[in-house]
Amino acid sequence: MISTGTTPEYPETRDIAGLIEDAPVLSALSIKLGKWISMYYRCRLFQALALMLPPGFERRSLCSIRLAKNIAHAEDSGLNEREKTLLNQLKNAGTLNLKEIEKQSGARQAHKIVSRLAKLGLATLQFNIEPQRISPQLVTYLRLALDNEAALEAIQDMRRCAPKQAALLAYLCKAGQAVKWKQASLATGSTRTVMRALADKGFINAEQIETSRKPIPESNNQPEAPLTPNRAQAEALTKIKKSLQQQNGRAFLLYGITGSGKTEVYLQALAEAIKMGKTAIVLIPEISLTSQTIGRFTARFPNRVAVLHSRLSLGERFDQWREIKAGKYDVVVGPRSALFAPLPNPGLIVIDEEHEWSYKQDTSPRYHARNVAFKLSELSNATMILGSATPDVESFYYARCGKLELINMPDRLTAETGSRLPEIEIVDLRQELKTGNRSIFSRKLQESISYTLKQKEQVILFLNRRGGASFVQCRDCGHVINCRRCEVPMSYHFDDEQLVCHHCNYRQKAPGICPECLSKRIKYLGLGTQAVAGEVSRLFPEARVLRWDSDATRQKNSHHNLQCNFQERKSDILIGTQMIAKGLDFPHVSLVGVISADTSLNLPDFRAGERTFALLSQVAGRAGRSLAPGKVIIQSYYPEHYAVQAAARHDYAAFYNTEIKYRLELIQPPFSKLVRLTFVHRNDEYCQNEAERLSGELKDCKNKKGIAGVSILGPAPAFIHRLRGQYRWNIIIKGHEPALLLDLVSLPRQWKVDVDPYGLE
Repeated sequence: MISTGTTPEYPETRDIAGLIEDAPVLSALSIKLGKWISMYYRCRLFQALALMLPPGFERRSLCSIRLAKNIAHAEDSGLNEREKTLLNQLKNAGTLNLKEIEKQSGARQAHKIVSRLAKLGLATLQFNIEPQRISPQLVTYLRLALDNEAALEAIQDMRRCAPKQAALLAYLCKAGQAVKWKQASLATGSTRTVMRALADKGFINAEQIETSRKPIPESNNQPEAPLTPNRAQAEALTKIKKSLQQQNGRAFLLYGITGSGKTEVYLQALAEAIKMGKTAIVLIPEISLTSQTIGRFTARFPNRVAVLHSRLSLGERFDQWREIKAGKYDVVVGPRSALFAPLPNPGLIVIDEEHEWSYKQDTSPRYHARNVAFKLSELSNATMILGSATPDVESFYYARCGKLELINMPDRLTAETGSRLPEIEIVDLRQELKTGNRSIFSRKLQESISYTLKQKEQVILFLNRRGGASFVQCRDCGHVINCRRCEVPMSYHFDDEQLVCHHCNYRQKAPGICPECLSKRIKYLGLGTQAVAGEVSRLFPEARVLRWDSDATRQKNSHHNLQCNFQERKSDILIGTQMIAKGLDFPHVSLVGVISADTSLNLPDFRAGERTFALLSQVAGRAGRSLAPGKVIIQSYYPEHYAVQAAARHDYAAFYNTEIKYRLELIQPPFSKLVRLTFVHRNDEYCQNEAERLSGELKDCKNKKGIAGVSILGPAPAFIHRLRGQYRWNIIIKGHEPALLLDLVSLPRQWKVDVDPYGLE
């Protein structure tokens, strides 16, 4: 319940059974933000508000079917065989769970059978809410209920008749304070029977004490002193602190090259907000950055930083959420979902690497964290900082127009004075092929890796594709093995010799023969991080190789462990995907090699150039962050592309000027807005017909209402036409206010609405 009124919105209502929580779960600010998300992103209000509910709060309704009291007329009611079977099961069991019936007959058939039995009065339905998934953690503590003298006397009396009780009592007597039951049990070998016996005798007290599950260990360290800001940092902080003091909700674009000291600006701005009694949110694009970011922030604000992300256990997220709401923390750090933390009195919102597309949610509600943060800033008058070395083209355009205040930090400031941006060299892979080099490494990159290893420095090799081979093809008939659920080739993974679909995770054993022509001439083509790691080990057997991608980070704390491994120089060469391109600081890396700059360059997406430039610039920024000069080698089959050339020169201005001209010519964002409508169905023909019907209806409405400046593109098959067994057709609405056209039509539930789409589906 989020509001009350004098008349119900629905014809049938139910009485309120009781309160789930004593206090409101959501604040007035959260409800306002949820309503805006629901309106702007065209999703149900509950979907928007669910983003802000405590972890594990949502509970499903459970339906059980009971046998009716009077079923004497059951034999004459014209039941079919399936209905009779279920009725007999009810006679034997009395009550059945709907989920059990769905497993036997399928969801649609189960609902049909149950509805008929209920209609005939043979069964009754009962609805309950499933039990709470998570609750506060209670830990049993034991303490003596006697004074020491009485306890020692009791121990002497029990040594012969109850030696285990005597041992536990002696342990507690020696401890002199309350002890965790688990700790006492391990130390003495006691069981709960022993504990209860001592409690029944009145010798000890057992207490249940609520204990927080903390993902960040508590620290006794003194706060780390802030660094002395340089001129650019000082100017940035002056503007940000003024906004904080005025509480005017100003938004800043902090454009600073890699290593320019943006994090120190964040930290000192946070200190100012906390001094004013405000709280703050810091968003980061990748979970892989969490441990390093948390380390920096907790060093400055020990025991005052909370973290929220999906790799925490449900219990850890639940406790962090409750403690944030209770006001125990001043700063919350995490990926996009951390934006919805229940912080009281937010005064500062920081979005680091604001250009990252991972801030866009790909399931409903399909929000972009940056846009939602703007709204939160407006509602709470919180100051907002967007930080990036390669700002989103739209953000930079808005900064040029005055909607954001641009702060420029053009100089590199690293731990070692004298370090500068690395030298970048582009290698044309077409020329490598002409000279007979068919290796995944150009001669230049091989030589540079060898030299760097001899200098006892570290190497990062970047390829934004995991796995061993991108696809598997028969060399005789040309057949490519696709996922049976998605119209995409399956990738080969060396580790377990399996083919894996990177969209639905369907797996199958790699074939020995072609399923089409039975040929044994199977070829593994394309490239992934596993293949790069294998080739590195072959060419440089003395090097210690580490791989960092989503296959290598499935376990909890794996990101932290990999980072520590490389940072402590236990590995010489790090091979990874975009996880390693952002924000990480490895001072001993002097060489970065980009295996292929073309991975995302030729996708049918108007942001392909921007993504390529950002990735190349970010990964290049990992090199040369100490006194050792940094070097970057970019391998490409399209080295003359403006994004590759601009990245090689560290020239964001040149990239932006070219990109914004293309956007203006094609009337793409920021000169227009987009809404993507996607219809999903298992039948491709039905999917196409529905897409064509809606497209025609939208065009009719546009013409009848005389709506100008709006284009309707499509329908057309989605880039991945079949995904997880379902076909997809897209319609794109393009214009200044394209979403308004949706108010004129009714969308069946199979339609997915994506306002401001941010990539391919």
